[in-house]
Amino acid sequence: MKIQGKMFIWLSVFVLAMAIVYGVWSKEPAGTTALFLAFGLCIMVGYYLAFTARRVDAMAQDNKEADVADEAGEVGFFSPHSWQPLSLAIGGALAFMGVVFGWWLMYFSAPLILIGLWGWVYEYYRGENQNQ
Repeated sequence: MKIQGKMFIWLSVFVLAMAIVYGVWSKEPAGTTALFLAFGLCIMVGYYLAFTARRVDAMAQDNKEADVADEAGEVGFFSPHSWQPLSLAIGGALAFMGVVFGWWLMYFSAPLILIGLWGWVYEYYRGENQNQ
């Protein structure tokens, strides 16, 4: 994890330099703002990865002499299939269409969004995935 943190921090330095050069050279506010926001995102991810790397054990990618087989085994926990993102996507699509066609569509999208959020939060409290 240390190498990923360093990569993002170096990427943020590059994006900051490019944002300054772009802002001075072009004097265009939208692109300059986008580059500075990209710098902020890169530095947040880089800081998080570097901060987390100090708290976890060294991984195989941190060892220059590591083999591919050193990372074999269980990778982590991944959620099984879920229908909740579909409900959220449909509710979100209706909500954004409500901005275009009329705010009355929010009456249909809000329950779908709330049902999707509730189901996604509590999907491990009942059913076949209860004890995971």
